[in-house]
Amino acid sequence: MTTRSLHEKRQRELSALTLPTSAEGVSESRRARSVGIGRAHAKAILLGEHAVVYGAPALALPVPQLTVTASAGWSSHPSAGRGDLSYTMTGSPSRALVTQASDGLRRLTAEFIARMGVAGRPHLDVILDGAIPHGRGLGSSAAVARAIVFALADLLGRELTESTAFDLVQTAENMAHGRASGVDAMAVGASRPLLFRAGRSEELSIGCDGLFIIADSGVPGSTKEAVELLREGFRRRAGAQERFVGRASDLAEAGRQALADGRPEELGPRLTNYHELLRAAGLSTERIDALVEAALKAGSLGAKITGGGLGGCAIAQTRPEQAREVTRQLHEAGAVQTWVVPLKGLDNHAQ
Repeated sequence: MTTRSLHEKRQRELSALTLPTSAEGVSESRRARSVGIGRAHAKAILLGEHAVVYGAPALALPVPQLTVTASAGWSSHPSAGRGDLSYTMTGSPSRALVTQASDGLRRLTAEFIARMGVAGRPHLDVILDGAIPHGRGLGSSAAVARAIVFALADLLGRELTESTAFDLVQTAENMAHGRASGVDAMAVGASRPLLFRAGRSEELSIGCDGLFIIADSGVPGSTKEAVELLREGFRRRAGAQERFVGRASDLAEAGRQALADGRPEELGPRLTNYHELLRAAGLSTERIDALVEAALKAGSLGAKITGGGLGGCAIAQTRPEQAREVTRQLHEAGAVQTWVVPLKGLDNHAQ
């Protein structure tokens, strides 16, 4: 399909989100808007994957280059047998996500309607347009959930606090992944790097510039499988959980301090050490290991897998003058796509 054809298809889909002659359960004052828009972005974990569920700190980086937009509108033609909600995708990057998580997204919407006190059972259409690849540890499911709840709030003219948005997104994350730490639910709406610990987040103090390069291995991971694999390892080996969480906590705290003090050369080794921790737990793959090795060979200060594991992406900390060579070698090592995320100016990309 040509670019023009895709554009025309997108316009037809958006034009379908029109106000019908009657929207059951929604007052005239709430029906002034025919389309509600919500947005969110990807995230990457610098340090703290898995251990954060056990109380360790985690450092998260917003990735504003990768976004998802939800367009919500009234439907006068609800799909038979599909309840009061229909989802449509434009493009393919997150189609697998929506297919897999459609029940969870419907439950999320139902909970939003109940929490916001919307009367009746309004028929809704939601169009999702996203560039966040599914299953890569970049927060695609949390970003979709956040975009949807803000689109619904916009459509219904309701104020949505960050606390309520977090609760709704976290509910969806628990359905998608099991017990979710909350990092993704926070980070996909953040404008600056975050420190997340014990269910609370705060902006990281950043005393230096720097670049992070994210490399997509092209292979989806599975957070649920990775979580269970790690738990099984903990059950088999006495003291394994305490050692893992203790080491992860030390590395995350050292990384936080290095960022705050403006010592990027001390952050890099912590990333690489954390990769070794996850690899020893069986959560990396040969392809991810090859990406990490390529980044280090090209001069990166440090590199690791990012996200739940068993596939997904690697992330490398790189000086600006090395970025081109690191990117080249990552692609030679099998990366299907890469993104450069600078520390400086992240707050200028707030959604």
